[in-house]
Amino acid sequence: MRNTVLVGALLAGAIATPASAEVTAQSDVGFVIREVADVAATPAETWRAMTTPGAWWSSAHTFSGSGANLSLSPTVGGCFCERFPPPKGAPATQQAGGVQHMRVIYVEPNRVLRLSGALGPLQSEALTGTLTMALRATDTGTHITWEYVVGGYMRYKVDQIAPAVDRMLAEQISLLAAQIAKSTTPAAPPAAAPKPGKAPAAQPAKAAAAPASAAPAPAAPGGDDAANDAARAAFDAALKKAPPKRQGTPPRH
Repeated sequence: MRNTVLVGALLAGAIATPASAEVTAQSDVGFVIREVADVAATPAETWRAMTTPGAWWSSAHTFSGSGANLSLSPTVGGCFCERFPPPKGAPATQQAGGVQHMRVIYVEPNRVLRLSGALGPLQSEALTGTLTMALRATDTGTHITWEYVVGGYMRYKVDQIAPAVDRMLAEQISLLAAQIAKSTTPAAPPAAAPKPGKAPAAQPAKAAAAPASAAPAPAAPGGDDAANDAARAAFDAALKKAPPKRQGTPPRH
């Protein structure tokens, strides 16, 4: 059931895309996907955000239904994992479930992170997937490149699943860029201190507070609320869609 929901989520709705997102190659035995984005942050800041997927990964593309259950250990052999909290009413002795989405196989902090694993519904197939996440400093911040190479035997049709995986990864890199923009927004400069020996000028009483009718400031584009709303909409739409056709007999879950 969970795989069916994830497949539907892959195919659901329009999503924001980064500067470039494409299936660069495909054949009967696999495909290659490339995603890029530019952010106004240092490679170190980008690395910290990228290795904290629980803060930005779409909940619609998880098994548990919440991106907050994701974690990533950026060390060789580290796990890109998802925790399954015990269901409500479960005995206190029941252990939490989980899934290893990918395993870290190469690490150059602030530069390259490479993981091995078949994401989402691809996990049930006899596939090998390698995701290389590279960072390069630019004059305005950091250029992010993700390349996902998938090969092996699967019961999905490549021409259906490759574009769906491309859209899914495009959404994730866009959410990462939005999270970085949110976390690196500079704070407002402090008010200038009065000159020595000179008291600050008195302010009009009505200027001390904003009018009661003033509208609240809008949420920052791509913030947590917007991301969660978009993820929930995609998830709801996924429940109404049929999964893509597979080649052969579908697996049992």
